Amino acid sequence: MSAMEVTLAGVTLKNPVMTASGTFGSGMEYAAFGDLGRLGAVVTKGVAAVPWPGNPVPRVAETPSGMLNAIGLQNPGVEVFCTRDLPFLKQFDTKVIVNVCGHSEAEYCEVVERLSEEPVDLLEINVSCPNVKEGGIAFGQDPAALSAITRSVKRLARQPVIMKLSPNVTDIALMAKTAQDAGADAISLINTLLGMKIDIYRRQFVLANRTGGLSGPAIHPVAVRMVYQAAQAVQIPIIGMGGIASAADALEMMMAGATAVSVGTATFADPLTVFKIARDMEAFAETQGIRDIREIIGIVK
Repeated sequence: MSAMEVTLAGVTLKNPVMTASGTFGSGMEYAAFGDLGRLGAVVTKGVAAVPWPGNPVPRVAETPSGMLNAIGLQNPGVEVFCTRDLPFLKQFDTKVIVNVCGHSEAEYCEVVERLSEEPVDLLEINVSCPNVKEGGIAFGQDPAALSAITRSVKRLARQPVIMKLSPNVTDIALMAKTAQDAGADAISLINTLLGMKIDIYRRQFVLANRTGGLSGPAIHPVAVRMVYQAAQAVQIPIIGMGGIASAADALEMMMAGATAVSVGTATFADPLTVFKIARDMEAFAETQGIRDIREIIGIVK
């Protein structure tokens, strides 16, 4: 066994470093920069039952130490993913985690069923999508809705299920435990924080959608705190994300309780970031005499 191996819901990753959904596409754009096989897993952009056009532009804005995005989960749909993106990803010696999105329970379930016979290792369910039948509140902001969607997906899934939690809640530990109790095999957090930016000269919202998801180094301390709180509440593995831009950031997440980490916004500034983090974490383990990276998971009490 390699010193860097970790296990997520029975799936062994060669190292704990993976991409964050929505920041890496399906890897096609980044394969020229580095071998995807050096990563523990590639997490795809959100995949829906049918193509989603996304939100109107402008839908990205830079902020101090981060960015706002209101992409709206634009994607070509599950059929294109299965015929185009998945065969590409399977060329590489890495695990494939598909992020699933939907506007209703039926939409999530349709994608999960479609992927049941595909060579996908895990499913990450994006519960930050607006529930159109409940007035637009995100599935992940209401414990009852989170429990219901988790149970529905678990009934149909052939792969282990990761529930991706929203930080836009009062009690992240409650949401983490709700997901676990409903059958989730793992959880990932945090998704973006809700933010807004105004152009004072044009006297208009910078994003056409008005609000967007804040990501990047600005949210990292919030993410570390939430990962720690979730780790105290559940026994299932946690994938930590939110502003990870270096190996130190990733190691901090693991010491707070994450089994693995996802790297997102930093990739936009430097496409090599995720590969560098995997390399630098291994170097850290060697210099610190860590023979098994799992030793540091949740080591801070």
